[in-house]
Amino acid sequence: MAHAYTPGLKAAKYETVRRERRLPIQGEVVVEVGDEVKPDQVVAKTQLPGDPVSINIANRMGVQADEVPSAMLVEEGDFVEQGETIARSTSFFGLFKHNQEAPTDGVIEMISSVTGQIVMRAPPIPLELSAYISGNVVEVMPEEGVVVETEASFVQGIFGIGGERSGEVKVLVDDSSERLTADSIDDDCHGKIIVVGELASTELLHKADEVGAIGVVAGGIIDEDLVDYLGNDIGVAITGQENIPITVIITEGFGPMRIADKTFELLKFMDGRGVSLNGATQIRAGVMRPEIVCPFDSAVQDEFTGQSDGSDDSGLDVGTPIRIIREPYFGELAEVTELPPDLQVIESEAKVRVLRAELQNGTKVTVPRANVEIIET
Repeated sequence: MAHAYTPGLKAAKYETVRRERRLPIQGEVVVEVGDEVKPDQVVAKTQLPGDPVSINIANRMGVQADEVPSAMLVEEGDFVEQGETIARSTSFFGLFKHNQEAPTDGVIEMISSVTGQIVMRAPPIPLELSAYISGNVVEVMPEEGVVVETEASFVQGIFGIGGERSGEVKVLVDDSSERLTADSIDDDCHGKIIVVGELASTELLHKADEVGAIGVVAGGIIDEDLVDYLGNDIGVAITGQENIPITVIITEGFGPMRIADKTFELLKFMDGRGVSLNGATQIRAGVMRPEIVCPFDSAVQDEFTGQSDGSDDSGLDVGTPIRIIREPYFGELAEVTELPPDLQVIESEAKVRVLRAELQNGTKVTVPRANVEIIET
């Protein structure tokens, strides 16, 4: 029998997490296989080339392009400092002098007698790559990066903004359907990743900024609030590069939505523990989900080592927890009750495979399998 792929978000209490940390260009790896690393520890570093700066010497100094090389006081390959005189021309038998100063520190890369321009290269930009998660280095890619592995609790979100951060989780709600107000956030949230319930409002996000929180986790967000907080609309390709002081992870979708029970239980398990989170989201080729990684401390790891949380990748089955991702039940959480093997005709008159499920309020529904995602546990 044919199978249809059903996407899913993972929420696992025990997971072996491996993260590849790779430099954008070749550099130096500063750790070795077997080393224990922390989230903010540097594992590799390199120097990114500085930006090129083009200067039209001929126009600025009033000389011909082929006269530019003789007007230069420096040569290709020379390093110059900002404000240093790099070219000089004279006119009226030497009575008038025209100087050109370097607009920035950098190296003279090219002097052209054809265009009359020179190109400077700004100083290289140091780049240090952190481990991102606590764990052990299990692989070193010489001059490129490392692979870090850890045993952890792991939660994926459906959407996020903001980059990689690490800190302690603080759950501020007792129930996953609770909607927290901005007044509930105080200075105790400074440096914390706060779990705020079913909705991350604009006011709440700004208050989290104000008190110095580094992350916000919520069930849902209203798109207008997201645009208002960011100050601009977001692209559809990838998030995670936004210039914001916090990372926001949405576990369910857009609009007020309670956090799935299993996800909320895991977040409560993480309460008071150090985690790493990343809001980067990509919905096209190479799907990337925002994530929260909570490495086990030694006591918890001893309890779970060698155990499995029952997760498998076999797909849908009776009892599988799911989220419906299309109307008219968009955002509803349910449990699969039946998987009819035959194709069925739906309202659009297309023949598709369907499933029957029971919503959390007890309603039984039939939906196309392509309209759901698995909540992996």
